[in-house]
Amino acid sequence: MKKKFLIGVDLGTSGTKTALYTFNGSLVAEKSVEVPLYYPKPGIVEQENDDFYNSSAKTVSACIRESGIEPKAVAGIAFDSQMAGVGSIDENYKPASRFDSWLDMRCQPYIKWMSDEAGEKITDLTGCSPTCDHGPKMLWWKNEEPQTYSKISKFIMPAAYVAGQLAGLDPNQAFIDYTYIHFSGFSDARKGTWSEELCDQFGLDIEKLPRIVKPWDVIGEVNPQGAKDFGLAPGTIIAAGAGDTAANALGAGIVEPGLLFDVAGTASVLAGCTDSYLADTKNQALLTMRSVIEGLWNPLAYIGGGGIALRWVRDNIFHSKIDKLDQHDYSERYDEMTALAAEVSPGSDGLFFSPHFGGRICPSNPNMRGAWLGLSWSHGQPHLIRAMLESVAFEYGYYLGIMRDLLPDQKFFQARAMGGGAKSSVWNQIKADVLNVAYARLKGNEFGTWGAAMIAGKAAGVINDLASHAAQCAQISDEVFQPNPKNHIKYQSIVKDYIKLQDMMNDFYN
Repeated sequence: MKKKFLIGVDLGTSGTKTALYTFNGSLVAEKSVEVPLYYPKPGIVEQENDDFYNSSAKTVSACIRESGIEPKAVAGIAFDSQMAGVGSIDENYKPASRFDSWLDMRCQPYIKWMSDEAGEKITDLTGCSPTCDHGPKMLWWKNEEPQTYSKISKFIMPAAYVAGQLAGLDPNQAFIDYTYIHFSGFSDARKGTWSEELCDQFGLDIEKLPRIVKPWDVIGEVNPQGAKDFGLAPGTIIAAGAGDTAANALGAGIVEPGLLFDVAGTASVLAGCTDSYLADTKNQALLTMRSVIEGLWNPLAYIGGGGIALRWVRDNIFHSKIDKLDQHDYSERYDEMTALAAEVSPGSDGLFFSPHFGGRICPSNPNMRGAWLGLSWSHGQPHLIRAMLESVAFEYGYYLGIMRDLLPDQKFFQARAMGGGAKSSVWNQIKADVLNVAYARLKGNEFGTWGAAMIAGKAAGVINDLASHAAQCAQISDEVFQPNPKNHIKYQSIVKDYIKLQDMMNDFYN
């Protein structure tokens, strides 16, 4: 039977989504289910590794069943997953502990330790300054839970746990693909290896780190038990997969130096695409992730309170003028809000907003909080909303400014936006004006599963050139938002003032 289909599975923080595609990206079926988070104590956030496996099995089997395709027609499957948390397996490839979520903050003392002892070295080697990610978490388990640590054979990602179970791997075959290793705290990102120097300095057992592979490396085939659980044919190719941000970038066609990727979702993420490695040792704001595509890098930074701050404004500040608007008709509410913002000139008449309600992430300061600054009697609801929208663009301006400083010869020529915020023409225009980069919407809402599916296609030998395939399949809206030169000039000085205010607030909250 001719292999016609590819499967991508996205293992997110709150849910698992599976999609079944043809080779050209046409969606055949998709299914998603929620995955629980556990809060055993304040500050601790965990997940069950087997919840990732069971939710994957449920959604994959549902896609195959509801599409009516023959399981043998699937050429390959790949998983992407949340990136900054860490799981572990014992000598039987069973969970040695619960998955330590990126939301779990118990490793804070080890973030400080790594920063104080070798912060600049870690940033230079890994591309990421010490934060709430694999390194401090692994050190927490070593020092705070030594009995559990002694049982850990390998630390792994959710995608590797599910793929390993599906293939029946043993712990010596455990893996991590190279798109995650900037978050490890113990890698040499340029070489794509583990850093013995860092492991020795902090006393981490390097043998507990899995082998590093390429995203499209075949890590195994679906075994009989996995075939039964997932509804797949035994022997189906399993690729290593990628981190969720890397898979999203691939799915969006971010495969050419000079492109920007705006994930305008609950968190607001701005990622670049370059052919040079960046280590932001000065600001410690950018994280530099390996792209799925060899030789390319994705320097990025993000705001924890991007889209969620707009939702907070909607729920707590905004008063609709539309009569009898259903409380749950959120899209109309957002449209009305952003329309009001368009009534105000760039700069919101001197009003600034800080979106860091739960702390600033890039650069890291968990003590930061949100604020409006510069309120006057002349400010009204439109100013409050526009200042909120502009704050995300100003943060992006700060990130892009660092990229341009570190890569002065790199021209960034287009930003591609996805997520709920990308639907707002007003917000896209503000970002284009601030960044002085053309803004384009991406068609569709799902890019991670498509990125994972393409990786599966490369592993199965049905996609030869990932970069060209991703570029050809990316669909961009006809409406492109060109920067207004006059507004950009005005915004340049405002962004500088915004950054000064953030520095002031940083000092105040510390």
